[in-house]
Amino acid sequence: MAMSTIGKQSSKSDSALRFQRILVAVDGSEGARRASEVAVDLAEKFNAQLYVLYAFRGYPEYMTMFPSAPSPSGEAIQEYEAYARKAALEVVGRAVSMAEKKGVKAKPNTSETIGSVVQTITDYAVAEKIDLIVMGTRGMGGFKKMLLGSVSSGVVTHADCPVLVVR
Repeated sequence: MAMSTIGKQSSKSDSALRFQRILVAVDGSEGARRASEVAVDLAEKFNAQLYVLYAFRGYPEYMTMFPSAPSPSGEAIQEYEAYARKAALEVVGRAVSMAEKKGVKAKPNTSETIGSVVQTITDYAVAEKIDLIVMGTRGMGGFKKMLLGSVSSGVVTHADCPVLVVR
C-alpha cells in the first residue's frame, strides 16, 4: 500500500523533489570531476541552473599552518595568489564547459577564503538559495574508503540543503 501512495504523490510533493538550483563544489580532483558529471546530468534532467564553485584557501591560511616557516616576500605571495586564482578559474571553466556541452546553464564562481572552505561552500549555498549541493570525496582505499573527506563531511554536516557526495 505504501508503494501505491508514493506513486500517487501530489504535485506539491513532486515539486519538493525537483532541484532548480544545483551547486557543484570543485577542487580540481578526480572526485570533483566525477561530481561535476553527476551535477551536470542532474541539472540537465531537472532543467536546473548549475552553480560551479571553487573555494580555495588564501596564502595567509597556509602560513598559519606552518608558523615556523620563513615569511615569504610580498612578490612570492602575489605570485601564489595569481597562480591559485588562475588554477581555480581553469577548474571552474572545465566544469562550466562540461555543462555547456549538454545545454546546461552554468554560473561560475571562485572564492578565496581565509577561513573555512566548508563555511564558504555552505554560506554560498544559502546566499544563492541552492536546492542541492553535489561534491566529490577523496578516493581512498581500505579502511579510509569508509570515511568522507573533511570538506565533504563538513558540508554534509552543516549544509541547509541536501548534499550528494559522489565517489
